Amino acid sequence: MSALTSSAIAQIRYLQRQAASLLLYQSVLQTRAGQAFLDLLQALHHSELSGVECQVAYGNWFKIQAAQNLSWKDSLILQILKDENPFSRQAQQTDFASLSPALVEAARHDLQVLQNIYDCTSEQLSKWVRVAGQLDSVPPIWYCENVLENAEKPLHGKLEKWSSAAESLAEYYRQFGTGLFAEYRAFGWKSGQLASIPHPDRINLKELVCCDWQRDALVKNTEFLLAGYPALHVLLYGSRGSGKSSLVKSLLNEFGSRNLRLIEVSKSDLQDLALIVEKLRGVPQKFIVFVDDLSFEEDDDAFKSLKVVLEGNVTARPQNVVVYATSNRRHLIREFFDDRPRPRDGDEVHAWDTVQEKLSFSDRFGLTLTFEPADQNTYLTIVRHLAERAGIKLAVEDLEHRAKEWATRRNGRSGRTARQFVDFLKADLALFDK
Repeated sequence: MSALTSSAIAQIRYLQRQAASLLLYQSVLQTRAGQAFLDLLQALHHSELSGVECQVAYGNWFKIQAAQNLSWKDSLILQILKDENPFSRQAQQTDFASLSPALVEAARHDLQVLQNIYDCTSEQLSKWVRVAGQLDSVPPIWYCENVLENAEKPLHGKLEKWSSAAESLAEYYRQFGTGLFAEYRAFGWKSGQLASIPHPDRINLKELVCCDWQRDALVKNTEFLLAGYPALHVLLYGSRGSGKSSLVKSLLNEFGSRNLRLIEVSKSDLQDLALIVEKLRGVPQKFIVFVDDLSFEEDDDAFKSLKVVLEGNVTARPQNVVVYATSNRRHLIREFFDDRPRPRDGDEVHAWDTVQEKLSFSDRFGLTLTFEPADQNTYLTIVRHLAERAGIKLAVEDLEHRAKEWATRRNGRSGRTARQFVDFLKADLALFDK
């Protein structure tokens, strides 16, 4: 028999009814932590059957908090702040006064419900489990209950009525977005859907040297995007290892805190590009669609898909999306001598027009940045810069001699070769040159 009092059982049933009454924010309690919380309430509700089930449910709930290094209360607030539902989606695209009164009322109802759930502390749940499981002492609670008190957050533990925060919450959604875009900064397009990249490349602009004018031009164009002005699609082309991809990826670390997001799309998925761009329309974040190592074969469907996005069609182009592509080729579509027009029966009359369309495809990018092969002086400048940032203490003559040998024996002179050399040298000096 459960030793829980009738008052405790009534409180538990009240919390269950509150959770069941959610109208918009149901998914907040469908996370691992939220489901574990509901399972614990259910076990406590039926604790007269088995107090052991309460202990198991509490252990699972505790373990999830420990694995996330996030308390239940913090987790609940964070889920609300990034939840995707009709209220949060519409709040991103229109001002609060224009939202449906019924939608706002439903949001206020749910916020009050979630505050009632929030007010059920881990200490209280632990005491109920001790009684239900007839334990000698209360189970440990997760002590990381650092309630979010950031003044920029519309919800926090000291707010008297969460229902009064509907307008400030709507403004938060309008500024920072919801769902994956509010949680992550880098994404890949895989199997027809966006997949988050939790640990993107951490390269930053300060690591890049000997590409000053290209960097400045790309940063300026990205600033246009972030400020809400029309920004240009950009093609970065040049020799391999010259820093084209690194320059694009470094923008995310420079501007990620200003709502910039990067979506990497492989050439094989370019046929989905129009779909991807349409998904981003109306979202508060700004997006770079990154296509690395771009080139096309004859009659490539990906060519047509990219052409539509670059040139547009009847549908207006979203102002929050640009395409940044890298390539080793100035002419992105491979051309063969057999493609050159030779009058033959059955051939296209205006064949040169077709050839010119292929060759001019790169001109459809509004901005083209060229990366020249690194000569020896450029290569050594990059090496010295990276070595200084890595804290390598070698005489300049010794450093340059090693760098020249490395380039000769491996991949030639390039920014990539310089990075590989400095990474190897740093580890070699740390482990073997003592």
